[in-house]
Amino acid sequence: MNISYNWLCEYLPDNLPHISPEQLSKILTSTGLEVESLDKYESVKGGLQDLVAGEVVSCEQHPNADKLKLTKVDVGTGELLQIVCGAPNVAAGQKVIVARVGVTIYPLRGEPVTLKTAKIRGVESQGMICAADEVGLGEDHAGIILLPQDTRPGMAVSEIFHLYEDYIFGIGLTPNHMDAMSHLGVARDVCAYLSHHEQKTYQVKKPSTDRFSIDNRSLPISVNIENKRDCQRYSGVSIKGITLKESPRWMQDRLKAIGVRPISNIVDITNFVLHETGQPLHAFDADKIKGQRIIVKNLPTGTKFVTLDKKEIKLSAEDLMICDEAGGICLAGVFGGLDSGVGSATRNIFLESAWFSPESVRKTSFRHDLRTDAATHFEKGMDISGTTDALKRAAQLIRELAGGEIASDLVDVYPDPKPKTVATLSYAYLKKLSGKTYDADSAKNILDSLGFEIRKQDAQGLEVLVPFHKPDISLPADIVEEIMRIDGLDNIDIPASISISPSIETDREESAHREKIADYLVGLGFHEIFTNSITNSAYFSETELKGTVKMINNLSAELNIMRPSLLETGLESIAYNLNRKNNNLRFFEFGKSYHSSGVGQYEERNHLSLYVTGNLREDSWKGKAAASDFYYLKGLAGRILELFRVKDIATTPLQQTKLENGIVISLRGQQAVVTGMVQRKVLQQFDIRQPVYFADLNWDLLLAEIKSNNIEFRELPRQLPVHRDLALVVDRSLSYESVEKALEKIRLDKLREVQLFDIFESEKLGSGKKSLAISFSFLDEEKTLTDKEVDGMMGRIMKTFEQELSAEIRK
Repeated sequence: MNISYNWLCEYLPDNLPHISPEQLSKILTSTGLEVESLDKYESVKGGLQDLVAGEVVSCEQHPNADKLKLTKVDVGTGELLQIVCGAPNVAAGQKVIVARVGVTIYPLRGEPVTLKTAKIRGVESQGMICAADEVGLGEDHAGIILLPQDTRPGMAVSEIFHLYEDYIFGIGLTPNHMDAMSHLGVARDVCAYLSHHEQKTYQVKKPSTDRFSIDNRSLPISVNIENKRDCQRYSGVSIKGITLKESPRWMQDRLKAIGVRPISNIVDITNFVLHETGQPLHAFDADKIKGQRIIVKNLPTGTKFVTLDKKEIKLSAEDLMICDEAGGICLAGVFGGLDSGVGSATRNIFLESAWFSPESVRKTSFRHDLRTDAATHFEKGMDISGTTDALKRAAQLIRELAGGEIASDLVDVYPDPKPKTVATLSYAYLKKLSGKTYDADSAKNILDSLGFEIRKQDAQGLEVLVPFHKPDISLPADIVEEIMRIDGLDNIDIPASISISPSIETDREESAHREKIADYLVGLGFHEIFTNSITNSAYFSETELKGTVKMINNLSAELNIMRPSLLETGLESIAYNLNRKNNNLRFFEFGKSYHSSGVGQYEERNHLSLYVTGNLREDSWKGKAAASDFYYLKGLAGRILELFRVKDIATTPLQQTKLENGIVISLRGQQAVVTGMVQRKVLQQFDIRQPVYFADLNWDLLLAEIKSNNIEFRELPRQLPVHRDLALVVDRSLSYESVEKALEKIRLDKLREVQLFDIFESEKLGSGKKSLAISFSFLDEEKTLTDKEVDGMMGRIMKTFEQELSAEIRK
């Protein structure tokens, strides 16, 4: 939120000594309104610094250019400057703006330029005669700026144009401080802080509404509230005979300084009052209100509505609408309608000031992706007592700046006036929560300066009525916070000792396993990533979206579901890096996926996901580059399973729409690992043009498995293993998994390791055939195996292969 220093000072009391922007910055931060930035604002960048007025003494044709003029300019130094100028309107006798050599100018567009002596078509130029856009004074570049004839040469140009300068506080406002979303609200906190610390009474200077009066009653518009829950108060007044034009310079300067673009006097006044008081206002073209009647209600789902920016939306039955007798004319507290908006032909307006439910406004704003200043204010809660004061202030300004007359009574429909919230605070609780002993009178005075009414006070504590401009306050802790921040959050004493209760670490083992695997992967060249748990539903098909957790109040249209898989968010990171020429990537992420089996039935699942793309090894003197592939990731996943002591696994081909040429590794019927190559159509969604390999490990299952497996220690075998190799010819379609299953049936307890080390395909083997070369390792821990024993086991293996796999043993 932006706050103007000059604007803020208008509401500080006259008896307050001058406070610099830096001092105010410290005060605001101390009260919890953290100043994140303090920037100087200039209506013209650079402030026309060092630019001077000059008189063109002579103007002749440039000897070497048809479109250039050679001028002599008096800038009050006693010496004439020779300046080459290309402006078509330059002539002798004119008073102009001159930038001398060494001066920096700030164009309306582009970077600042420091002038140097230059030769232009062979003639030296000692400066520049400036056009409006060259010094930030306007868009015009058709010719140079001409100053009044009585301007004295050498006079500072900044003295002629009376530029507006200000300092802007960028405040990081927390959601519970809606009362500080205006200049008056911030001024209230400043006065309370200074009253407490200087032991004086400082009151905010509120703008007067005494000049508000009703001129006639020729344009009455009635108001009826049907939805009293979402609109608890609605005020309005008619103003007749206005003239739509630019707002005055002082108002435009105020708005521009805080980043609000001036539009017209009516719109600017509503924006000015919003940032002054915090109360949003809306102006309707009164002649477009059918039946001269305002109705606040909800319309059926699917009702079409065209907004001020000419976009058609379909309403929800939950959207609160401002209607006339013909239908909806405004989304309450969010956005106006095209058919009732103020335009160049508008002469009569109806001005609205209301209290709308924060929940209703926020839902409507996000539902239709309409984020406005008004919605931002309403959704944080408004001062329900301030609708009429803001309305009078705006009507008064409109009458002064846009003409016209107030042509109706001030309508104020407030069906069920809200009582002030009662809150109690004990001094013992104040000390316990703040860690500081506050004098009873100090606490009372702080609350009084913030607008609280002291209802009751005794030796134990006090009871207060909470002002309407602080709708978030209801608990004793809220009252403590108000006292502490006005006293100064940096004034809290740091105790000499701190008492803590030791906690019991419940997930130490899980964290240790996670750290172990992370260290292992980092050692292999992987980088850990952390991606957003909220993702875009556009990445998923309708079938995949079933069972997902959908966001209700999503921050943007692109982030609208909790991720059902880690694949998509990881691909976003890969795409980001590929776009920046990081083509060889190895990522891993510990994260959660989210699932729903019905309303209120949600499940979180923990995953370890691996992502590999590009080369595993670059070209070097030791060898050529090696591209990543499925087998690298499969082997890595298998090694992680070994680290978790996982046994009795089953491998099956992957049947999934987003991965291809992959496998599923299962443990007792549950998926432990899913790995494969990401399909091209999925990569196209992220504009990825190189293969990506993905593995997803069921982290919950692996943690459960390692907890149930005990670590076993045994002596290293004293015997040496015996190795034999075997080559067999099989059908080309035969998978290596079939070989493994055939070996399992033999149940050779002395067979310790089987390794496929070559695959050979050739027509010489026969049509549709391939050769598999397999290494076998045998070990008997009790004695040395004899050739006869090993040959016997190899014989059983070959016989099984011939029978089970129809294999031909190569000699």
